[in-house]
Amino acid sequence: MPTVLVTGANRGLGREFVRQYLADGWRVIACCRAPEKARELKAMTSANLLIKPLDVTSTDAIAALAQALRNDAIDLLINNAGVAGREAGEFGRIDARTYAATMFTNAISPVLVTQALLANLERGQGKTVVTISSQLGSIARNQTGGRYAYRSSKAAVNTAMKSLAIDLEPRGINVVVMHPGWVRTDMGGSGADLTPEASVEGMRRVIAGLGPQQSGHFLNHDGQEIPW
Repeated sequence: MPTVLVTGANRGLGREFVRQYLADGWRVIACCRAPEKARELKAMTSANLLIKPLDVTSTDAIAALAQALRNDAIDLLINNAGVAGREAGEFGRIDARTYAATMFTNAISPVLVTQALLANLERGQGKTVVTISSQLGSIARNQTGGRYAYRSSKAAVNTAMKSLAIDLEPRGINVVVMHPGWVRTDMGGSGADLTPEASVEGMRRVIAGLGPQQSGHFLNHDGQEIPW
């Protein structure tokens, strides 16, 4: 039974990843800040579901998770937790603390989580790290400006994951970043193009086919490559 660990698993895309992987027979480690408040997640009663507390902005919490899972093999790590940083999006009205917090959550924490769980990934068979990014992190596609904190945090995590793909290649671990599309979640809003179900279905198809040749790439939910 393969094992997937999902951060930010209590809502939106994270919860949908949990639901779909459970339905497909995977063992799922679902991580969120406050499991006791994650009612929908807790309602997914399954012997294959393990819910763990994780605040990705806390290095102590990341270390505690790694310690709790020290004997576990992880085939697939999905760095999904993220924030929009809207209070640091409009030039002239940028809040520095929000900007810094957005950078930590979206860009730094995926690196720290991957680093902390490296031994688990090495024990797994799948040896895959997927970080949910956004096409708003593509410098080449930025034609509208704005969204300063969110855009720059996603561009930062993209380049960090590119480095991870290079550094982890000798260990046989594949690393990709993915754009889930414009999805109807709390972050994406009700007018978005895709449902969480459709977005995750597409990403899971792409993830299932990942290999060394895709490592270090920036992929859309349908598998198309996105320019940096």
